[in-house]
Amino acid sequence: MDLTSYRDISPYRGADVHEAVGRVLADKDALLKILAGFMPSETAEQRAINDKFANHIMHALQKVDTYDDFQRHITAGVFLPAILQKSVDAFSSSGLEGNCKEKAYLYMSNHRDIVLDCALIDYALIQKDRMICEMAIGDNLLTNQFITDLFKLNGGVTVKRTLPMREKYLESIRLSSYFVEIITEMNKSIWVAQKSGRAKDGLDVTTPAIIKMLHLSQKRKGITFNEVINSCNIVPVAVSYEYDPCDIIKATEEIARKKRGEQPKKKYEDLISISRGLKGYKGRIHIAFGEPIHGEFHNSDQVAAEVDRQIHLSYKLWPTNCFAYDYLENSDRFKEEYASFDTEAFLDRFRGQKEDVRLFALNSYANPVRSFLSAQAR
Repeated sequence: MDLTSYRDISPYRGADVHEAVGRVLADKDALLKILAGFMPSETAEQRAINDKFANHIMHALQKVDTYDDFQRHITAGVFLPAILQKSVDAFSSSGLEGNCKEKAYLYMSNHRDIVLDCALIDYALIQKDRMICEMAIGDNLLTNQFITDLFKLNGGVTVKRTLPMREKYLESIRLSSYFVEIITEMNKSIWVAQKSGRAKDGLDVTTPAIIKMLHLSQKRKGITFNEVINSCNIVPVAVSYEYDPCDIIKATEEIARKKRGEQPKKKYEDLISISRGLKGYKGRIHIAFGEPIHGEFHNSDQVAAEVDRQIHLSYKLWPTNCFAYDYLENSDRFKEEYASFDTEAFLDRFRGQKEDVRLFALNSYANPVRSFLSAQAR
């Protein structure tokens, strides 16, 4: 695999790592702004704590030679523990027991949080002594050089979304080559969301085009669709948050979109969502890894259906999900699951919202239960 031909989209390697580390070390103010995204910084005492935290990160950065180092020592060693301590009650994972430590996989998960989904999957892999993964992210998030450096130091693979149609197609072929080659030739794992953009309604459905993309670069080599799918070792992953810090924002955005049509995003809209997602209370989080997808597959719809099936059956259904389902369905099917849950406090979360926003937000919690029951019935 010629990694130099993918330099613009692949994570930093070699000299690029050291140059990026140098740029980050030279811009402490930018790092402090990042920290303010998930740590309080209103008082002088809080800012002093952040400054000390930034110094700790900058000291650790001096020992970073690879994106593996950055993920283990900065992301998993500093950032994620701080986020989990401040906004998560418990973090757990399951399903990695059957995965081979030395084997590369394509992890395909549902997508609820812009940054945390892939970061927490990597964190779970590190906790279980498994190979870490690169992470596919849209270039719309790379708003400046500092953010770009952090993502590419963290194993970020850039998905170019802001291109004319023909260029976008050619770039999809190149991205396809990178995905397949990094797994099959370099034996490196990679993460991709099952769809572009977060599932704001709680309905996690795989976009077949993402599966089809894997075969784009290989069919001209005479490699069949089924061969590509089996060689990529796709592992569906279910990410389950007890509370979504962006639930009301997502509901408000989606109701507005339905009324007025698709609107261009405001300049800092994604950054605001990232900050809220990192800082906001999430309760408990569970990451469930499914089984590698192997077998006879003739098209992307079949593979997408299997990804969906595994994700839906692997959900950790929290009291928030079970109560929202029973409340909206006027049933008591899951009453034992939320017997000690403060249902009134949960409903108060949405009080004062317009009725259509309130119902959309509640349905976003109930929909994973509906998907689970539907997958069970098949």
